Amino acid sequence: MPSLLHRILGLGLVLSFLAACQTDTTPVVTQPEATAPALPPPPLFNGDSAYAFVAKQVAFGPRVPGSAAHRACGDWMVEKLKGYGATVIEQNAEVTIYSGQKVPMRNIIASWQPEQKDRILLFAHWDTRPMADQDPARKNEPIDGANDGGSGVGVLIEIARQLAQQAPQVGVDLFFTDVEDMGEPHGAMGLGQESLKTWCLGAQYWAKNPHVPNYKARYGILLDMVGSKDAEFPKEAYSMRYAAGIVNKVWKAAAAAGHGNRFLSETRQYVGVDDHVFINEYGIPSIDIIAYDAASGGFPPTWHTHADNLANIDKQSLQAVGATVAQVVWTER
Repeated sequence: MPSLLHRILGLGLVLSFLAACQTDTTPVVTQPEATAPALPPPPLFNGDSAYAFVAKQVAFGPRVPGSAAHRACGDWMVEKLKGYGATVIEQNAEVTIYSGQKVPMRNIIASWQPEQKDRILLFAHWDTRPMADQDPARKNEPIDGANDGGSGVGVLIEIARQLAQQAPQVGVDLFFTDVEDMGEPHGAMGLGQESLKTWCLGAQYWAKNPHVPNYKARYGILLDMVGSKDAEFPKEAYSMRYAAGIVNKVWKAAAAAGHGNRFLSETRQYVGVDDHVFINEYGIPSIDIIAYDAASGGFPPTWHTHADNLANIDKQSLQAVGATVAQVVWTER
């Protein structure tokens, strides 16, 4: 017979085995995954307000650099932007156009939350063409520039009005470039590199002399001719070359804002040069939202003609672009 000691040891082994077979019922506490707090919805962009800002610019007359209308409109813009809480920096210089003539340049940069390191750059040119070189009549007279100049500025000033009411998560800079539209006439936008360099002189100046030393932004969005009737916007070729990821971000935002039908999926190469080219060369990935006209195979038919007036501005086009830009800015973290 086993001894008492053997019985005790055997019982201990049995108990140890049974304990090892028991299921561990200790509750496991799992920490929920950290999620970023929900952002408030983007503000409601107002196409009527943007249209009113276009009309205000046109009322000054053609904003040709060096003219009284140009000075008056610039003063109004600066006052308006400051009234919306912006820190405004002006770049005043003299630049030489294709003819050898020297003209005054006035770049205007408005910043919200200038202390923020993470920034978005939105830009548009505010000067207008001093000639109607694409018009069969009155070629040597300046144009109203309601679309080519006025539309992008009108959208951005409405964005400024929204910035005064609801700050996004990032800093925002609105850059109104000057002397964009005084390039060489007679189809220069399709010619060689030297001819192309006669355009966008304000952006070229800024790229060499940024308003803040070593200025940086996550990306830039240029608005050019965004107010034409039933405007549609394909993916512009330079934008796809320099910043395809930003193009896709903006086109997704257009769909989210309910305007995906305006922002076409195909890529078109119809822009010889524009301000975004020089901002890209500076080092900020930037894209161009610019209208394409299928009938002309290029820009809207009012381009560089006297038909570029307020009668040919479409509030719905302004709304589509403005709501898209607002969707981008106010959903950025």
